Amino acid sequence: MRTTLDLPEDLLAEAMRATRIKTKTKVITTALEEMIRKRKIAALKRYKGTVDLPIDLNTLRKRSE
Repeated sequence: MRTTLDLPEDLLAEAMRATRIKTKTKVITTALEEMIRKRKIAALKRYKGTVDLPIDLNTLRKRSE
């Protein structure tokens, strides 16, 4: 999909240098993917400590030996 954006050139250039990505399109795509990934991780963190699983860590550790 083609879209016209007015982006700060210095910000885009810095992002390209930091990521070593050569194209503006790929830098924008990568930034969007990263933002979505971080949102999903934040959503999952809300569940930390709310699920109680009957798992014995010592049994699991012995299983992998």
